[in-house]
Amino acid sequence: MSIAENLRSVEDRIAAAARRAGREPSSVRLVTVTKTVDRDRIRQAITAGAAILGENRVQEAKEKIEAFGKAANWHLIGHLQTNKAKYAVKLFDLIHSVDNRELAKELDRQAGKIGKVQDVLIEVSIAGEEAKAGVGIGDTVQLVKEAAGLKHIRVLGLMTMPPFSDDPERARPYFRKLRDLADAVRKEAIAGVSMNELSMGMSGDFEVAIEEGATLVRVGTAIFGERS
Repeated sequence: MSIAENLRSVEDRIAAAARRAGREPSSVRLVTVTKTVDRDRIRQAITAGAAILGENRVQEAKEKIEAFGKAANWHLIGHLQTNKAKYAVKLFDLIHSVDNRELAKELDRQAGKIGKVQDVLIEVSIAGEEAKAGVGIGDTVQLVKEAAGLKHIRVLGLMTMPPFSDDPERARPYFRKLRDLADAVRKEAIAGVSMNELSMGMSGDFEVAIEEGATLVRVGTAIFGERS
């Protein structure tokens, strides 16, 4: 199938999963993950209607954003080193991967320099895997409070990656935990924090993520095929 056909198939699956959960399909947005994807195939995806593109690395994204500009919104979904914050605030509409106080402060400082309020998500290590980035569940509320006190970043919600499994149902408890955590943060009524976004679910498990409340799903393989 073509990239356009794959994209439509994923969009149809997103809509069906949303309806199963009693939600409006428009409440879920697709982040088309373009890491390692060449420009010609990205162009095909944009032409087919991909409105949000997700990149893992700042340098790779910079080259693509220079090529395509505002043909789409750009999200950073991969780990962000503090020393790359000055580039990230110039490139991305939303950063999914804020997981510590120092990064939040540096994003705030760099966004302030260019007169921007940078939208971010707090990345949570729901499973507590040491190999994966993310703030611990028990430290999430405190990090959100500290980020909310900064003038030039705005916390819109949470992001997570569950442990890898071939069975999407195994991811369900982790997605549910993130939704529950977002509810707990919401009850804190932290000024300037909305908790409207839950970034969770990838090619293998995005339908389960939607059933558990995802508003942003990050899908690459199901659209572009396996990466080399």
